[in-house]
Amino acid sequence: MKNKVELIKNSKSSSDRRARKLALNGLDTALKAADPQNIMRSRITLKENLLKINEKTFNLKNFEKIYVVGGGKASGLMAEALEGILGDHITDGTLNVPHGTLDQYKTQRIKLWGASHPVPDKAGIEGTRRILDLVSQADEKDLVICLVSGGGSSLMPLPRSGISITDKKNITESLLKSGATINEINTVRKHVSDFKGGWLAKRAYPATVISLLLSDVVGDPLEVIASGPTVPDSTTFRDAVNVLKKYKLWDDAPNSIKEIFLDGEKGLIPETPKPGDAAFQRTHNFVVGNNRSASLAACRKLRDAGLNTLFLTSYMEGEARYVGAILAALFKEVSASGSPVSKPAALVVGGETTVTVVGKGKGGRNQEIALGAALKMDGLEGAVVASINTDGIDGPTDAAGALADGKTLLRSKELGLKADEFLANNDSYSFFARLGDLIFTGPTGTNVNDISIVVVV
Repeated sequence: MKNKVELIKNSKSSSDRRARKLALNGLDTALKAADPQNIMRSRITLKENLLKINEKTFNLKNFEKIYVVGGGKASGLMAEALEGILGDHITDGTLNVPHGTLDQYKTQRIKLWGASHPVPDKAGIEGTRRILDLVSQADEKDLVICLVSGGGSSLMPLPRSGISITDKKNITESLLKSGATINEINTVRKHVSDFKGGWLAKRAYPATVISLLLSDVVGDPLEVIASGPTVPDSTTFRDAVNVLKKYKLWDDAPNSIKEIFLDGEKGLIPETPKPGDAAFQRTHNFVVGNNRSASLAACRKLRDAGLNTLFLTSYMEGEARYVGAILAALFKEVSASGSPVSKPAALVVGGETTVTVVGKGKGGRNQEIALGAALKMDGLEGAVVASINTDGIDGPTDAAGALADGKTLLRSKELGLKADEFLANNDSYSFFARLGDLIFTGPTGTNVNDISIVVVV
């Protein structure tokens, strides 16, 4: 965390400063627990040609060649760790990582390719074609290891024939602003793609496929993580149409996408690969890291600091501002009754909220959580909520999230800021920038959803 010292100092009382320090330390610990290299080394071992992943073992003597492919915000660090484990066992590899991060990773056998996130670009398409070209070389005596993390949906784009990258960009941008859940967004993404929704496993067949997944999706549903390139897809073209209609995006959707979806509904073009396909009999998917493990690490840190700590859930969803209001309500209950835990207390919540964009401001879901909480916790002493996106990028901003305490509204009024107007305009970034309470980490190289920490001292 780049500005922890400034955030701790930026408060009006010693109890607020203590609460800020505790909350930020908890978030720092969660980020360390979500570090892809730490995760890979703890979940994957190699001893005398026996590769053990979680509780399953593969004998590398059974394979002639090993190819490594994939993409996502965490895939660069995952690749570094995997090379450290497998070394010369790797024959070749190629991964799509976010633009601007290529120099951050040191790989030799695995080539890295820059692509765009959260909206796909032509470079991503080129990188995805390289992935498919590589796996097409594999046969039944070979092993394909796929490294997948959050962000993979946009970093590994390959539009179906007839859909342009511009059309895919437009529908992605519309979905991101609509308030649709990641499950719904990925239902559409899978059906405009020749790579997601199980197509990568299909293209790699008859090779054996091992997919290592760092989950950024609530509940870790395999087919939703990066839109499930190695997982059978349970959704259909009709489901994708219904998502667009639900969020009133169907009428204005690009004609190329509407035509593909309608033809798919009629059975005129192939559906995504489904359960029972032969390719999945040779495919093994492993979740190696997720939000729950990072949240529990934060809990241990806070408990060791002397707080009565409770991990509430890793399934947090809903409109960000309302989630913030609920967190503020928890503050009040802890202060008033000592329930669900007594002071000094910490509550840890993980998951991923949504923001329905109606204003013209700038912000992200974690910043809206903090602002929603601030409006409901005015005047509380020693109470803090700090919320971040673990990838370090909250919405289209350079902040990971934001922090609010019981004096946030007082300080904003002293600056002539009306918090409710900023929230109505989806302008949480500008609000917290004026207060100096944005949280900055920079891109973290990981992604296991969002974590919010409530501290009451």
